[in-house]
Amino acid sequence: MIPLNNRLKTVAQYINHEVLADIGSDHAYLPLYALENNQIKRAVAGEVVKGPFEAAVNNVSKYGVENVIDVRLGNGLEVIQPGEVDVITICGMGGPLIADIIWTGKEKLVNAPRLILQSNIHSEAVRKTLVTIGYEVIAEEIMRDKNHTYEIIVAEKAETFVNYSSKELKFGPILLNNKSEVFIEKWDREYQHLVKVLSTIQNNPVHAEKHKQLTEEILILKEVLGYVD
Repeated sequence: MIPLNNRLKTVAQYINHEVLADIGSDHAYLPLYALENNQIKRAVAGEVVKGPFEAAVNNVSKYGVENVIDVRLGNGLEVIQPGEVDVITICGMGGPLIADIIWTGKEKLVNAPRLILQSNIHSEAVRKTLVTIGYEVIAEEIMRDKNHTYEIIVAEKAETFVNYSSKELKFGPILLNNKSEVFIEKWDREYQHLVKVLSTIQNNPVHAEKHKQLTEEILILKEVLGYVD
């Protein structure tokens, strides 16, 4: 049995393709798990850091699957050829970094592979970039694992351009329609934080612009969370 945490097991539920590219694969546990569970036939495990790259090579060798999981050292999507894979996972990074990886490597997406993206923070950046490259969100999950909150975004090529609202980009078009306990908990924490910050600059004219921005953000959060005065 390949050891996999709950976060990556949730990501793995959305893999059901021939060839996977796992970018930032660390120890290659996700492609090994997907292969073990017959969710893929082949995989590329991409890693930019030498240490995790070597760990991935060792793990793939340990399980005797060097012929079907190719561990490659490189940055982002540069480890794959255009059209080589039909599903890409990028997990355990900040939203802006994931967004940069898919934007920089967008020419590799010629065959419209499914994208399964798990961001630790700032998922809005991911959704904005997905729209820009002609993708749409088909599934989303928000979960807690070991006291951390994660968002998982599954996207596929859109038939027509999808125009999400600013609220959908920030909170997630699917997550907004299914406000789970974890969703409420995450955004209530953000709401309480912003209210606290606002109170510290309340009567300071130097922070007038910041005050206005915070007030707008708090109003949006109150609306999303269903808080009324």
